[in-house]
Amino acid sequence: MNDLSDLVAPEAILPRALATSRRQAIQMLCEALAKAAGIDARVAFDAVLLRERLSGTGVGEGVAIPHAPVAGLKGPIGAFARLDPPQDFGALDGRPADLVFLLLAPPDRGGDHLKALARVSRFFRHADTREKLRGARGGDELYALIAGAVHSDAA
Repeated sequence: MNDLSDLVAPEAILPRALATSRRQAIQMLCEALAKAAGIDARVAFDAVLLRERLSGTGVGEGVAIPHAPVAGLKGPIGAFARLDPPQDFGALDGRPADLVFLLLAPPDRGGDHLKALARVSRFFRHADTREKLRGARGGDELYALIAGAVHSDAA
């Protein structure tokens, strides 16, 4: 399992985000990330919404990875939420997303953005990882899974 601890802070993990729309889910993630990383939540929200209008960021299997470039960042950063209820992020399989990883990166470092996006995508590719995230009991357990402290041989 990939280690994403360099991308997400424990306080940017929302174990049960009660979002009623994709827009509200993105707003909640941007606000959590703003607090954790000291960025402007509105600037991040606007950038992610602009990207979402181009095409949905649902990758299938109940996972979405909304992402956007945001000025003022030193490197890629992210936030994670389990949505209740799941929301439509335009995945090709038509399944709404309950596992959402919001990724922001500096606009002048496109290569770093793409590498981080690929890492996040690989992390969610494995069914056992997705099921562990869905079954985790709270923020600490979710962070442990995302940070790689809990590996695929753990229960």
